[in-house]
Amino acid sequence: MSLPMPRHRPPLAPLLLATMASQALLVALSPTIVAIADDLGISVGAVGQARSITAVVAIAASIGIAGRMDTMGVPRLLSIGAGLAIVASAAIALAPTPAAFLLAHVLVGVAFACLLTAGFAGVAAFPPERKAWAIGYVVGANSLAWIVVNPAMGATTDALSWRAAEAIPATIAVAALVAARAAATAPTASGTWQLRTLLRERSARRWIGAETIAYGAWTALLTFIGAFFIQRLGVSEAAVGWLLASGAAAHFVASTRSGTLSDLLPRRRLVSAAALLMAVLLFVELRATGAALAVAIFCMAGLTAGIRMPVSSRLGLEQLPHHPGAMMAARTAATQLGYLLGAVIGGVVVAGAGYETLGIVLAIGMAASALLVLRVDDPLEVSVVAARGAS
Repeated sequence: MSLPMPRHRPPLAPLLLATMASQALLVALSPTIVAIADDLGISVGAVGQARSITAVVAIAASIGIAGRMDTMGVPRLLSIGAGLAIVASAAIALAPTPAAFLLAHVLVGVAFACLLTAGFAGVAAFPPERKAWAIGYVVGANSLAWIVVNPAMGATTDALSWRAAEAIPATIAVAALVAARAAATAPTASGTWQLRTLLRERSARRWIGAETIAYGAWTALLTFIGAFFIQRLGVSEAAVGWLLASGAAAHFVASTRSGTLSDLLPRRRLVSAAALLMAVLLFVELRATGAALAVAIFCMAGLTAGIRMPVSSRLGLEQLPHHPGAMMAARTAATQLGYLLGAVIGGVVVAGAGYETLGIVLAIGMAASALLVLRVDDPLEVSVVAARGAS
């Protein structure tokens, strides 16, 4: 069954704003966590539980979205997510107690699921020759939050307060809400779709598993790399923020240019090769003894992740071609599950065995993801083989 494609190129800006707004909701906690703990009179660890709440709620919300994506549509989902993000930012800024602060992150989880799913699902509206380009920029928008939002919130917190800094993710959400109407709805098949349809597809399940493992390993590195620079390499906290931004910049550059590689090489092999290279880099990174070498490796890891993520996302987008929104909702759930597992497992490993052992665990995870993605079906490869057979 073929799906109608748009007669003109859909706008990319709403998808970029949706993805950037979703990531801004997560990034917001990093530069403000100490100030929040001081203001509310609780430990930094207690404040950090907000991210666990966000992850769990986002996973549950994504599962709910997957079964309703075909009828909801990208513009509506983007509007709902942006509206919730604005309300969530206000609730966090006005939270009078730790309980109210943590409760506000329930809204953050739902908003995140709506925004990130809408951002990636909207790529399905682009014509085939533009999808790789579009998804590269959508993935790159995640990096922009690290590059722009992180330092802006840190500066606002220092100059005013962490409560005032919540205006920054809220502003991005307002921009996403304004742009939501312009977002194109991804073409979908008619009829009723249910979540079990996705779970019955073996290739889709394998892709979700590979994405969960890879994202868990990558986010575990992002969670603890700052502490590694400070505790093991003696880098100052102020410098760490810029070092992390350099890795995000490398990720943005690679993701926005990944379409060229995906057109030249088989996508499964490209994703697998990138994951294997990341396995080596993560292993070496957490054994580095010099700051300069560690920064260089981190930037290389960012470049490699910037290749793997958009190509893998497009591969996942096409697993259920008649229900792209459902697959991207599954991607949102997979990334958040990976984040949750990566943070928990990484914390246990670092506390018990140290950073070198964490490097081994993360390398094993990326290698497992590389092997699993090779067993995912690529509809593009199938169509090419069929065309050659017909000719």
